[in-house]
Amino acid sequence: MRLTAARFAADSPGEGLGATFTVQLPLLNVEPETPQTDELPQPALELTGIRVLTVDDDPDARELLTVLLAEYGATVLTVASAAEVLANLESFQPDVLVSDIGMPEVDGYSLIQQIRTLTPEKCGEIPAIALTAYARVDDYQRSISSGYQRHVTKPLDPEELVQAVVALVHSKPSFFLK
Repeated sequence: MRLTAARFAADSPGEGLGATFTVQLPLLNVEPETPQTDELPQPALELTGIRVLTVDDDPDARELLTVLLAEYGATVLTVASAAEVLANLESFQPDVLVSDIGMPEVDGYSLIQQIRTLTPEKCGEIPAIALTAYARVDDYQRSISSGYQRHVTKPLDPEELVQAVVALVHSKPSFFLK
């Protein structure tokens, strides 16, 4: 039986003996709406074929970055210092640099400034992500003005980092147009 309207009924065997109420509601044949959005589809979180050079002075953070990025398909070289980045940059030819900011001796700000003085052939124009516990607006602005294109805060949200890598790789040519 298909109802077109709600039906209500009440019944009682007498005063003080309680009552029974029956409510019958119509069935709805409603198909779920497909949400209409004006957003562009997000690129898949896939890093296959992408070379990522990461630097962090903390051994646990290095291991996490290596495992995380490799899990998404990236080829990863992880080093412990700014000096190691500079020593491996040209030979590894990464698509993206992910750098800790708070490192001893040479911090991430100084590192990216040194990299930006290199020629494009020596990876001076590599897209870069500052990965840092420094999360204030001033820290973000300093990262960007120092030469990073993205600022990702710790504690690390793996998906946010992978999205940042994907976004940089897909928009790489526009970063350094003269």
